[in-house]
Amino acid sequence: MDPDLRAFLSHFHQLAEAASQQRQEGDGPLLNDALENHLGVAPSQVAAVSKEVARYRFADYDVALEELAGPSAETLGIAGDQRHHMSLSDMVSSSWARLSTGQIDWANVAVGPEETRRVMALGIRLFSYDGRPVAVLQRRASRMHGNGTGVIEVLCPDPDVANALLERATTLGTELSLLRGQVLSLEMVGYEAEGDGFRFIARPDVSAEDVILPPGKLERITGHMSGIAAHSETLRRHGQHLKRGVLLYGPPGTGKTHTVRHLISTTPEHTIILLSGQTLQFIGQAAAVARHLQPSIVVLEDCDLVAMDRGFSPSGNPLLFEVLDTLDGLDSDADVAFLLTTNRVEVLEEALTQRPGRVDLAVEIPLPDEEARRRLLALYRGTVPYSDEVLDEVATRSDHRTASFFKELMRRSVLTAADEGVEPADQHLTAALDSLLSDQEALNRSLLGGGMADDEGMDGDAIGGYAYHPLA
Repeated sequence: MDPDLRAFLSHFHQLAEAASQQRQEGDGPLLNDALENHLGVAPSQVAAVSKEVARYRFADYDVALEELAGPSAETLGIAGDQRHHMSLSDMVSSSWARLSTGQIDWANVAVGPEETRRVMALGIRLFSYDGRPVAVLQRRASRMHGNGTGVIEVLCPDPDVANALLERATTLGTELSLLRGQVLSLEMVGYEAEGDGFRFIARPDVSAEDVILPPGKLERITGHMSGIAAHSETLRRHGQHLKRGVLLYGPPGTGKTHTVRHLISTTPEHTIILLSGQTLQFIGQAAAVARHLQPSIVVLEDCDLVAMDRGFSPSGNPLLFEVLDTLDGLDSDADVAFLLTTNRVEVLEEALTQRPGRVDLAVEIPLPDEEARRRLLALYRGTVPYSDEVLDEVATRSDHRTASFFKELMRRSVLTAADEGVEPADQHLTAALDSLLSDQEALNRSLLGGGMADDEGMDGDAIGGYAYHPLA
């Protein structure tokens, strides 16, 4: 190398080092100095022990580390934009980035349908664990800064203590988990850009009187779901497994989702994880959450939609097989129930019959008979004083209709009266019924090529029910 160029580069390097060490008036102490004062050794000489943290578990680790650190712990923030792109090891060992202490980054994260918690999104806790000084950095995942996964990093002169601290934080985070007893919906994309991959849902309040099923069906379902949980200790003592699977099947709109909502409302001590459609690909993650936060229930809605779809499975098998294999893989003493719903049980038949025991109870949720239709009309009538005579007539005329049909029927009746500027009465209910039946006949003719009688079109898959599936 040319001597003049070498001299220039040497002087440039010295200038860069001097610039990096120069701190403006008002800057905080150097991060390295603060860490060395606490650890008793130069932090660059200490290996960091790190653990990646899933988004949905970050608040749990914040709770655990706050508990382990205690009220006397010191906290440090880190100054400069570089803090978002450097590991703790890089921060303390870089020869060019001499970071100063600064303000801690905080974030409010959801810990319930309406509750949030202020967590340390980027900062360091200084405290002692097992008699040794430790420095623990928390970094929350941030797509804005290119950090797709959260991380916990520990500096301690004794690496065994650092490992023990992380293990204890993991255990304590599970014991104190803010997710326990919550209803969670796993999602592919959060509503906000910083969505954590799940959403809290308020636990529904659906009484048994609000679930209209043939006699004995609801009792059979709840007995299987809740009865096993109630006798979990006895079953464990005698070496019997607790995991269980229940399948609710029947035409769209017959009340499968409504039944699920009732089961969720009557199991407040259970953690509920909801999956449907393409989010069934998160079944492994859901099972892990359910196992750690048991007793728990994993709800797989409309699982027939992915019964033959190989596009979302890493193994190339239908995703439903992956779902059922996950059920098989749970420990026998795991108090985890799987609740599946499907509109097309025939699609699931092969997967279910290949290995008995995956689903140990299958219950049909059928189209309501006339007595059930009359009860549905009473349930959805609200405060409208329809006469018993017109309700009986509607129940008789609405054969082969689903539960969701009657919910929409009552709504349309009120809207019809509102258009006329009067209070709803019997004539509005019959007019709404005529309108809905006419709409469904037109739909049947369009789908089936015309010429099919209404009652024929409503056999089998109950095509009219599909039009009202979102109201189930």
